[in-house]
Amino acid sequence: MMLAMAAFAVEDMLIKAAAGSVSTGFVLALFGLGGTLVFSLLCFRQRESLLHPALLSTPILIRAVCEVVGRLFFVLAITLSSLSSASTILQATPLVVVLGAALLFNEQVGLRRWLAIVLGFVGVLLVIRPGLGSFEPASILAVIGMVGFAGRDLATRAAPSELSNRQLGVYGFFILIPTGVGLHLYNGQPVLLDSATAGLIGAAVVCGVVAYNALTIAMRTGEVSVVAPFRYTRLIFALILAALFFAERPDVATLAGGLIIVLSGGYTLIYNRKLAAGSVKPI
Repeated sequence: MMLAMAAFAVEDMLIKAAAGSVSTGFVLALFGLGGTLVFSLLCFRQRESLLHPALLSTPILIRAVCEVVGRLFFVLAITLSSLSSASTILQATPLVVVLGAALLFNEQVGLRRWLAIVLGFVGVLLVIRPGLGSFEPASILAVIGMVGFAGRDLATRAAPSELSNRQLGVYGFFILIPTGVGLHLYNGQPVLLDSATAGLIGAAVVCGVVAYNALTIAMRTGEVSVVAPFRYTRLIFALILAALFFAERPDVATLAGGLIIVLSGGYTLIYNRKLAAGSVKPI
């Protein structure tokens, strides 16, 4: 899980760096193309069909829409705002997943977890600070991206079991190709791709595939309630990379908001673990 989070953080850093030279849509399209090719090869190796009948099932279609929303708006967030603040807001994803599970799947969420969810959203407000002079409008993009990723995770839970993670990887990356092309055409920017930028995008694809596979292994071979809290190491890696490569220095409010989000989300995950083990009663 920690390897996955480190790779995701490096992927974000590489995409932000590449977007400084070419359009965000072009970066997104190339990133989607690279991921699609890699996961397609993995499917061919396992003799899995790319055009599975379940491809047109409702959960997969919803997952594709959420993937587009999550990827598109988060990439826009990290290119138009600071990597540290966007990554901090992203840490609220597990809380939104818990909220969505309660509303969509009728999962029981007690008072303690509701309070943790509310506290986590307070942390998000501390980071974006709406209505204040330090408010950064691009932070809203990170919030929308975070909601998109949460929707993707919820849709994945409802996805047909006969689809492998490799097939889901193909569908998830493929949908980014037309999304990126459409965004690029809408902006009307010329394509000026040099070898350095191509290298950054290629490295981002490698990191994305490594992260996806490491995350899958962690979630399938480890106890979910044990490994899930290590998702928050992504914030540590992101803050380090933002400081080293973009000279970002998050202010006290951003750090405080991030701490509140991590503590509330971590508490929720740990409480879920104890609840599943029967050591606590739903409250």
